[in-house]
Amino acid sequence: MKITHYLYNAFLIEDGSTKIAIDPGQNLWIFKLQSLIPQSEWHDITHILITHGDPDHHWQSDRVAKVSGAPVICGKGLTKIENGKTLVIDPRGRELTSWITYENLYPLDVGESVTLNDVKIEAIKTVHGQISIPILGFKIKKQPGLGERTGIGSMGFKITIGNKSIVNLGDTLLLKEWEGLKPDVLMLPIGGLGNNIWTMDIHDAIEAVKLIAPKIVIPCHYNVPFLWIKKMAVTDDQLFKREVEKLGTECVILRMGDSVEL
Repeated sequence: MKITHYLYNAFLIEDGSTKIAIDPGQNLWIFKLQSLIPQSEWHDITHILITHGDPDHHWQSDRVAKVSGAPVICGKGLTKIENGKTLVIDPRGRELTSWITYENLYPLDVGESVTLNDVKIEAIKTVHGQISIPILGFKIKKQPGLGERTGIGSMGFKITIGNKSIVNLGDTLLLKEWEGLKPDVLMLPIGGLGNNIWTMDIHDAIEAVKLIAPKIVIPCHYNVPFLWIKKMAVTDDQLFKREVEKLGTECVILRMGDSVEL
């Protein structure tokens, strides 16, 4: 199995003929506004997972689905039913004004699962934190919730391929419900700013590792670009790695485009 990371929470998981794209979003740096997962990888993707509707997670999902023909799995909160059709929030729409259809869609609620081409995908509860973005000396704050685009449809996933399991938590705060998941690989955000802003910070992410008890941890969604700011959600991944390894758990740091083979 090969896992490749593309900044934020964008990953490819490859195992034999299986190729899973997690959060095929957009690079938000103004000097590199393009797909996080390269278009050269799109055609043979077999599964697409979307943890929520923010542009760094969702922006390219419909395009990847069209090129690959892969099924799309997301949280039910990313969808609505209108005139008997299940619609998904438009990846590039404004707020909640635009919704589109996906040809092969599987919305899941917490605890629900689906098995597609011998890959089992189970939905795990997550909660997106509030966002606080410094812009020209001001702070723009967004509080996820009903009627709000930020963090819409927040959901984590446990992916089982053969005898290996991977948990990806998207952008989330710390939740006790994860106790005992025990996956082979855990992907979790560590770039929160404390006080429930954005995601877990290092302290909460370490507590999550203790609860979940994975074999390998891959931190993500930190030191990421946003518009003209080259690094937001700044944190010390080497400190996180040292603290995780004190627990007897392996920690793998993946930069943009880096891979690890299991």
